[in-house]
Amino acid sequence: MLNQQALDALKGKKALLAFSYGVDSTALFYLLEEKGVEFDLALVNYNSRKNSLTEELEARSLAAKFNKQIYIKSLNLSLQNSSNFEKTARDLRYQFFDEICLEFSYTHLITAHQLNDLFEWFLMRFSKGSGLVNLVGMSVVDKRQNYTIVRPLLDTSKDEIKAFLHSQKLKYFIDSSNSNTKFERNFIRESFSDKFVAKFSSGVKKSFEFLRSEKDILEGEFIYQDSEFFIVKNSPNAMNLIDKAAKKFGVVMSQKQRLEAKKECVISAKFSISYTKDRVFIAPYITPVMTKKFKETCRVKKVPKLLRGYISTRQKLLEFF
Repeated sequence: MLNQQALDALKGKKALLAFSYGVDSTALFYLLEEKGVEFDLALVNYNSRKNSLTEELEARSLAAKFNKQIYIKSLNLSLQNSSNFEKTARDLRYQFFDEICLEFSYTHLITAHQLNDLFEWFLMRFSKGSGLVNLVGMSVVDKRQNYTIVRPLLDTSKDEIKAFLHSQKLKYFIDSSNSNTKFERNFIRESFSDKFVAKFSSGVKKSFEFLRSEKDILEGEFIYQDSEFFIVKNSPNAMNLIDKAAKKFGVVMSQKQRLEAKKECVISAKFSISYTKDRVFIAPYITPVMTKKFKETCRVKKVPKLLRGYISTRQKLLEFF
């Protein structure tokens, strides 16, 4: 059930499992244990449901039973009061994961995304008019700015995961908010994706394998990249690589942000996108104090304004101008 590429990526690494005690993360917990993968747990309790506290206490108990560290963030996020509960919850969740990985030196974050999630994303993007690169969505191994995300269940269907849990008589919890079809993802899941994957799972899996290969070809290559600085050829296909770079900063750009990104801008207060005639530069957005001499050098070399703060901290990069 677990993807071999994912297992290879986790060998000997310090890993953190994003855990909820739901169907997917519970199955992944036991499957990783079975394979001898070492990991700790991170759980966000939104306190948005009746069973939230019970699930947190049970997760603490499970971690103790298997001698694992568990990090818990308790929030008060109401399903009724949040205008965009799913996005807010996701942003808070990944902010917490970022903090834990940085503070405790975890190099890999394991998530329980599976085949149905992948197909849901495909349909959501397809309904909004996306190209191939955005339709494919998640990868099994996805390098980010501060850690690598690994998704060992990405080729496994929800039905296979449930069958495993039931065969092993393993305890898990059902998130009642997942049946609330006022959320777009739940509506897609309930109306289309789960039924489709249940009937055609092997074909869906094979199609995504082909799509990932074609996505790599379409995206092309960076002129230059390191952990946080990227240069792309300024061409009609540049947005594919800009999207890819954005994910390194933990940002999946919306359609509105992608439109903004066609010219110089700052996205999510995290990174800047700058243009010259033949190149696009993506870098962390910072505003340090710069010397007069450095500012003059940037003016002469025509370094884009949004990029100057970051370049001032890594002046070796001036060689690209």
